[in-house]
Amino acid sequence: MSVYKSLLTSLALFATVILPVQPQTSPESLAEGKSLYDVNCANCHGDAGEGAKKAGFEISIIAERGGIQPPDLTDSDWDHGSTDAEIFKVVKEGIPAGMMPSLNGRLSDSQIENVVAYLRSLASSPNDVNSPVSSATDTSEITLELEDYFEMPITGDMSTDRVSGVLARGSIMIDEPGDKQRFFLNDLTGPLYILDKQTKELTTYLNFAGLFPNFTAGFGYAAGMLNFVFDPEYEQNGIFYTLHMENVADTEGSATPKAGVVSGLNLEGYELTEPIAKPETVQDTRFARELVIVEWKDEEIGNTTFEGSAREVFRLFVPGLFHPFNEITFNPVAKAGDADWRVMYLGIGDAGTGERPGPMRMHAQRLDTYQGKVLRIIPMLNEHTTTSTISENGQYRIPNDNPFVSVEGARKEIWAYGLRNPHRLTWYIDPDQPSDPVLLAFNIGLVSWETVAIIKKGANYGYPLREGNLAMSEGNGMSSIPADDTIPILLSDTDTIGIVKPTYTVIKYPHAPGGGDAIANGFVYTGTRHKALQGTIVFGDITTGHIWYAKIKDVLAAEDGDPQTFAPIIELKTNLRELSEETYRKRGGGSEGLPGRGAISGAGRLDIRLAQDSEGELYVITKGDGMIRKFGSIQ
Repeated sequence: MSVYKSLLTSLALFATVILPVQPQTSPESLAEGKSLYDVNCANCHGDAGEGAKKAGFEISIIAERGGIQPPDLTDSDWDHGSTDAEIFKVVKEGIPAGMMPSLNGRLSDSQIENVVAYLRSLASSPNDVNSPVSSATDTSEITLELEDYFEMPITGDMSTDRVSGVLARGSIMIDEPGDKQRFFLNDLTGPLYILDKQTKELTTYLNFAGLFPNFTAGFGYAAGMLNFVFDPEYEQNGIFYTLHMENVADTEGSATPKAGVVSGLNLEGYELTEPIAKPETVQDTRFARELVIVEWKDEEIGNTTFEGSAREVFRLFVPGLFHPFNEITFNPVAKAGDADWRVMYLGIGDAGTGERPGPMRMHAQRLDTYQGKVLRIIPMLNEHTTTSTISENGQYRIPNDNPFVSVEGARKEIWAYGLRNPHRLTWYIDPDQPSDPVLLAFNIGLVSWETVAIIKKGANYGYPLREGNLAMSEGNGMSSIPADDTIPILLSDTDTIGIVKPTYTVIKYPHAPGGGDAIANGFVYTGTRHKALQGTIVFGDITTGHIWYAKIKDVLAAEDGDPQTFAPIIELKTNLRELSEETYRKRGGGSEGLPGRGAISGAGRLDIRLAQDSEGELYVITKGDGMIRKFGSIQ
């Protein structure tokens, strides 16, 4: 008997029929049921009621507990003999221990009845239901042409149609400071490349897969060679920083980089640091990881090989595979002598803790954890020596003006908190206030909304108690935000130190047709090629490939303390899916369509990220077909 069936049966044993559910089967009721299912259920059950594994992805809370995924809801025995009333009860009350969220209070009984009716229709006549499209955008029609720029090396697993079958795993492309003739480009599987803009020649500069013994780039998760950033004075000192993921070391010293793998790398004096926040005993290392920042000093910048030294700066223990530590960035306008000079901001996800029951669920809220936070540190030990303190591991400094440095028991590195997965950060430099840039976080949601937040010192963004403009319960049910909205400030799982009004997000789009599954990154457009995009922030959705923009003045105005205020967003129409599918097949992709799937995207993930060059022009990186394309004409 499956987990799902046994849960239905056990609930039925003590259930009293709440009402004699007789689902309506009118086109209107089925259409509403379909719409509600898409928003509330499809994120785990796929767009046609499939069991999650069959739909092409796994539900983290079930996978981590070794459980069985829900069955395929479209087969002839999908309900396992359950009555409509029993299905109604499960949908309304959820499944215990956070396995499935309750929709009680979020949907009315009549709406849940329509969901049940729609589920029944999937088993009998799925093609009879027309899907209403709910648009997340302005009705304006703007078309973006995309120009092929570069084919990334194929590093994916081409034998599968799951997300691991994407052709390449490049996600970040940055201009090298200086002459601007080269891009640096990562691939999660390990390489850090140099791409010559003129010749389009690609060179492997470093490869983390061979260098670090515990390096892991597990397919299907955010893992591997995750990020990199150049020191503000890279042109003079050759210093840059990288972020990568490792499995938890089983033996002492096994994480030390291998000598001789990079011929020009001098490992003399390289020391492993103690993992921050690692418990005394790790019960199960299968689902634990360590995220590592390394400082590199290249003595011969300008060529295509590394010659220099390296130093480990930061090693963070994370308690799960999902939503790890993804982002490292510097304030782009800070100058020597400024409080933010050479100060690094870190975007750290909640490691899936917000989806779990018990004390771990509140990690993003707790000030004694690092999950679900933006941190602020000084990676260089010789900077800000009089206005900072040495870190716990002795390899970086913590600014004295961080908001919680004087709170006993709090992690002093925290700058902002209450975020699910701020996996990308970007800066907006206001021409009228160039010395005070705005930091924006692209934050992946759980149930209903994908969001962008303006990051402020000490701010609490509410997760997992808030998402977008809704409140979230422990069972992940959604409801309206209270008129007088405050939440406790959690120092730990048992201690509170007051209350705070959450800071609300400024852009949102739904987990629904016309929206998407997971927000990608974005940039404020500073180029000259596209007048229509000047004064806007451009961003996308990872799985669907939708690209939108919002006027930056509307984004800033939405930070008004009202949870219902959001910047309007307008979609840039593209033929990116058609281009990617065609390229995927031409490059030897193993199936007719793109690999992987999402609840909203359906079969075939484009898996997009955006990039911006030193001139402010924009590019789209699509992992599905392993391509980089430049923004072309806009009409």
